[in-house]
Amino acid sequence: MTTQRCGWCSNDPLYMAYHDHEWGKANHNEKHLFEMICLEGQQAGLSWITVLKKRDSYREYFFQYAIEEIAQFTNEHLESKLQDAGLIRHIGKLKAIRDNATAWQNMKNQGIDMVNWFWSFVDQQPLINDVPDYKQAPAQTEISQNLSKILKKNGFKFVGPTTCYAFMQAIGMVNDHENNCSYR
Repeated sequence: MTTQRCGWCSNDPLYMAYHDHEWGKANHNEKHLFEMICLEGQQAGLSWITVLKKRDSYREYFFQYAIEEIAQFTNEHLESKLQDAGLIRHIGKLKAIRDNATAWQNMKNQGIDMVNWFWSFVDQQPLINDVPDYKQAPAQTEISQNLSKILKKNGFKFVGPTTCYAFMQAIGMVNDHENNCSYR
């Protein structure tokens, strides 16, 4: 039996592993959701494979820590990371990880369960779209526009509607695997 993948997935082993085991799969782990909303923001203007290749460095410098700890990172700490080629060297994007941690904590302090909150945008069930060709999948939707607006209002950075839709795909809120994909 031949494995069929979505047309966007290259033959890079890292990309194939991400496609096969993570993308479009429902995930309800708070730390993973935080990582993905931040990594999707790091992608802005870049290809996803660039972010995937740097993911281990991001995990080492940021996501091994509790969200509360990330919120305490200083500007000096973040600026020191600008010399590291293992990260995307954009101070606004690096500060966004810290700012997103602060915003996440503020929402939690209001009594919001962040995992349930994100998933409430799709009524707690993944949306499975009809995708004959990945080029026909939307870049954003009304849901991702609403999610973006609320996240920005709460202090999140690099969370435009396209980034939010990519996040929804990444954590499986939306399954946009092509109809003929073996991993649909």
